[in-house]
Amino acid sequence: MNVVYLGTPQFAVLPLEKLINSSHKVLAVVSQPDRPKGRGYKVVSPPVVDCARQHNIPVYQFENINKEIQTLLNLKPDIMVTAAYGQILSEEILNLAPYGVINIHASLLPKYRGPAPIQWTIIKGERKTGVTIMQTARGLDTGDILLSKEIIIEIEDNAVTLGEKLSVLGAQALIEALDLIEKGQAVFTPQDNEQASYYPMLKKEMGKIDWVKSAEEIDCLIRGLYNWPGAYSSLWGQKFKIIKAKINPKEYPVKPGTIAHIDNKVITVMCGKQSLDLLTIQASGKKAMNVADYLRGHKRYVGERFE
Repeated sequence: MNVVYLGTPQFAVLPLEKLINSSHKVLAVVSQPDRPKGRGYKVVSPPVVDCARQHNIPVYQFENINKEIQTLLNLKPDIMVTAAYGQILSEEILNLAPYGVINIHASLLPKYRGPAPIQWTIIKGERKTGVTIMQTARGLDTGDILLSKEIIIEIEDNAVTLGEKLSVLGAQALIEALDLIEKGQAVFTPQDNEQASYYPMLKKEMGKIDWVKSAEEIDCLIRGLYNWPGAYSSLWGQKFKIIKAKINPKEYPVKPGTIAHIDNKVITVMCGKQSLDLLTIQASGKKAMNVADYLRGHKRYVGERFE
C-alpha cells in the first residue's frame, strides 16, 4: 500500500522504520515544524524528520496540515498513518485517502484516551498496557479498533522505557494492520464508550509531590513523569526533582515528607503509607546525580521535611 506517514516524537520512529522496511511504500512523511529545544533553545528537527531524511523520504512540516489538502492529494496515498503527530485532522483530511487514516495509540483503548497515555497508565498504577490500531475519527481517540497488543508494565518502567517498548509493539501492530487492510481482512470494532477514560496533557504543576499519598502512588508519579515534566518537592526552599526512587515497606513515627533515615546511598522519606528511598535526585539548575554522590558534597539531616 502507498502510505503517507504522520508522526513527530521518538515514539513514532520505530513504526516508521518498520514501515520503510516492509512491503508497503512510504510516499512521504509529515511532521511538526522544527522547534527550539533545551536550555540553549537550539532549533532541532523532530526525530521522525531525521529518520525520514536518513532514508531519503520526502518530508513536509506543515504549520497547519488542514490548509495543505492539495499537497496531500497530489501524493495519492492509499492510506495515511498517524503516530503521535500532534495536530487535529479535519474531516476532509480524514477522508482524503481511499482507506482513510489509521492511528497508533499507546494504550489499550477505550482506556486512556488523550495525548499522554504512556505517562498516565504509569501514574495510575496500571499493571498492563499496550497499543491500539484504530480508525482515526473526529473525536479524541474514539475511532473503531482494528487490533490491540498488550504488554506488562514492569515495576522499574518509567515513561521513557515503557514508551520504547510500546514503540516496538506499535511497529509490529502497524504492519499487521496494513497487511490486513490490504488483503481485505480488516475488521473494525466500535469502542465501548462506557469503559472509556480520558486524561489530559501533562503540565509542570502535576509533578508536585504530595507526601501524604502512599509510597506506591508517589513512586508511580515519579516514574510516570520521567523525564518531563518530572516529579518534584522542595527542601529549605530548594526544588529537587526526584528522578528515581524505591518503595520501602518500613514506616517511621514522623510526618509525611520527613527525612526518616539517611545512609551513604539513600535518603528515606516517610509517606502517607510506607516510605520511599530516594536514589537519584536533581537539584534545581544542576545535573541529576545519585544520592550517594549528592551526600558526599551536601549535608542532609534526619528530621528535615520536604514541602
